[in-house]
Amino acid sequence: MGFFKSFFSGKQDKPETEKQKNEQKNFEIFKYDGMRAQRMGRPDYAIKCFTEALAIQDDFETMSYLSQVYIQTNALSEAHELLERMAKLEPEHTSTFLTLANVCYLQEDYQAMAEAAQKAIEIEEGNAMAHYLLGRAKQGMDDGIMSIAHLTKAIVLKDDFTEARLLRAEALTKMKQYNEAMEDIDAILAQDADDENALLLRGKIKEATGDAEAAEADYSHVTELNPFNEQGFLYLGQLYIEQKKLPEAIALFDEAIELNPNFAQAYHERGRAKLLNGDKDGSVEDTKIALELNPKEVQAFNGQYGNQPNERQSNVLGL
Repeated sequence: MGFFKSFFSGKQDKPETEKQKNEQKNFEIFKYDGMRAQRMGRPDYAIKCFTEALAIQDDFETMSYLSQVYIQTNALSEAHELLERMAKLEPEHTSTFLTLANVCYLQEDYQAMAEAAQKAIEIEEGNAMAHYLLGRAKQGMDDGIMSIAHLTKAIVLKDDFTEARLLRAEALTKMKQYNEAMEDIDAILAQDADDENALLLRGKIKEATGDAEAAEADYSHVTELNPFNEQGFLYLGQLYIEQKKLPEAIALFDEAIELNPNFAQAYHERGRAKLLNGDKDGSVEDTKIALELNPKEVQAFNGQYGNQPNERQSNVLGL
């Protein structure tokens, strides 16, 4: 009886074993085809393959690959959802929460970003990137004090953390703590004298403290270092407008538009300079082009401009 029992039970188990083998084989085919597609720059096919693989088996590594492709293709909601699944599957992976925090930042969901960064800190207290991301989230939530606290922690953990120093300098600048902000900027420029973001922020501080000549020098230096740095052109052109150097501002924005014909804010600011210079028709034309290129970002009303440049655009460095 024992023989027959084992014989028949073996017969019954075999199809199940074969099914499992086939599923495993199909899983591996889809997974590795997805990896090849990702390497070959075929994100659409990679997504299909990884999705098919995950329909067979919840595999953390495959989820990780798929999340990368989602982020590369700006499918942020899908990436967010998948990263949360990964966090539940293996909750001790710091990198998952760091990636999730970055995705939340791109989604401008600062509360969720802070929560993800905090989870990473709970797993690994000494992770400088986690404190940096929490500081960035707090800045997004307009909590300057806590932002500075976490950025300081990141810098203590990693003294040459340029991004953290720059972000802390921006937070301090917002609070008009210019001397403290300059300490961070000086530290960044000591490592790289041509750091464009640090030079732009130093220019903004110089402008805020009444040293327009030094600000102009910093902005000009950035445009020379990198003719495609749009913020450098904007800051310099806006400074010229403020100084009533309208022909210089118009010529500068002419150059910026020649380099990038889709530079909406340059059209907007050139239109502002033209209006102040008495060229109403030219101003209206530039305003139309700016609005066509980027209606959400450009502030203009019937050809009239405020005294201050567009706030959102000026916020690129957090100012």
